[in-house]
Amino acid sequence: MNFKSKLLLALLATSSAAFAQTAPAEPESTLGYNVGVVTEYRYRGLAQTKGDAALQGGVDYADASGYYLGAWASTIKWIKDSGSNASGPVELDLYGGYKFEAAGLAYDVGYLRYQYVNNSYDKVSTKNANTDEIYGAVTAGVFTAKYSYAFSDLFGAYDATNKKSSKGSGYLDLSATFDLGEGYSLVPHAGRQTVKNITGASYTDLALTLNKDLGDGLSASASAISTNVSKNAYFLSSASSYNTAKNAVVLGVKYSF
Repeated sequence: MNFKSKLLLALLATSSAAFAQTAPAEPESTLGYNVGVVTEYRYRGLAQTKGDAALQGGVDYADASGYYLGAWASTIKWIKDSGSNASGPVELDLYGGYKFEAAGLAYDVGYLRYQYVNNSYDKVSTKNANTDEIYGAVTAGVFTAKYSYAFSDLFGAYDATNKKSSKGSGYLDLSATFDLGEGYSLVPHAGRQTVKNITGASYTDLALTLNKDLGDGLSASASAISTNVSKNAYFLSSASSYNTAKNAVVLGVKYSF
């Protein structure tokens, strides 16, 4: 083999090695589980467990194509505490969607079903608590904006006097995730829940969450949560007069595997 042939082979080998090192890895499909406990379950700033602890857990499947499916559940008390012998001790969220990137931004669109297992909230509001939403989110760097639109009555909210539905209610979620190093991250959040046709039900919530990755799938969190809701009948429990919108600090621990 002459010198030119040897040189050509060497260049080809070098180019192949460089390509192998720099080529992006193919995305992989994943299946994950999580289980955790929080000192109080708060959703969109509002108490779901009347100030008590909640047990939570879920499963998520993410396909290499960008499609995903998941289910998540939590113990709740707000339906039972609404009075009129209503019941519904578990919230089960079923969701699916598609994530993709374009023009340097990350997008997420999907559907979410809030299923309140065997609930009888219609004894309180004449409407079942089960809710259907579609959502869309866009992420730029550390910032994320998400909007959720309810195409069913929102968590059983209904104006029975005027026979007006809360369909078309929406929630705007603005957040950011800052990596502080050493497993810590800080997540500020601001949200605006608009409730259609229910007087005095729309509100704003704020939260600041500190997360800590403890390793081996274990993580901890501490959240300071506030709303601009004034004390009124809509946000008070009928059974206990518990103010579901009052300020709170929520601690949590979660194990993912």
